[in-house]
Amino acid sequence: MKKIGLLVALLCLVLSGNSMAMKGMQHGSDSKDGDFTHSEMVGGMHTEFKVMDLASMNMKDPDGKTHHVMATFMRGDNKVTKAVGKIKLISPSGKEQLAPLKDYGSGVFAANFTIDEPGKWGIICLFKEEGGKHTVKFWYNHMPM
Repeated sequence: MKKIGLLVALLCLVLSGNSMAMKGMQHGSDSKDGDFTHSEMVGGMHTEFKVMDLASMNMKDPDGKTHHVMATFMRGDNKVTKAVGKIKLISPSGKEQLAPLKDYGSGVFAANFTIDEPGKWGIICLFKEEGGKHTVKFWYNHMPM
């Protein structure tokens, strides 16, 4: 009887831990303290994108770009560390910018862009990893301070 009770307690602990981990992976978009975050499931993978102002990070781009779009990808509990792809930004006036995802190591990929118009910017990321090809599309509402 003790073994069954122990097994039930252990099972409850494992299930509650899994539901707590899933609660930490919220999907959708959020804007806080000048940073914008978008999370989405695609192809069985958790993706997260952050749009950050380079000046607020005390960083400068050699080409004068103003913002950093960072991406991370997770399959289950494992970070995807090998991926190739590109990000396209479409301004509110329709101008397009395209940049390859640069691998910063440890599963962090990013590209820099010039975001210089207020309004909704379209962001499209096409990437490939060992699980296949994926596309993530979302809107970033840029309101300069």
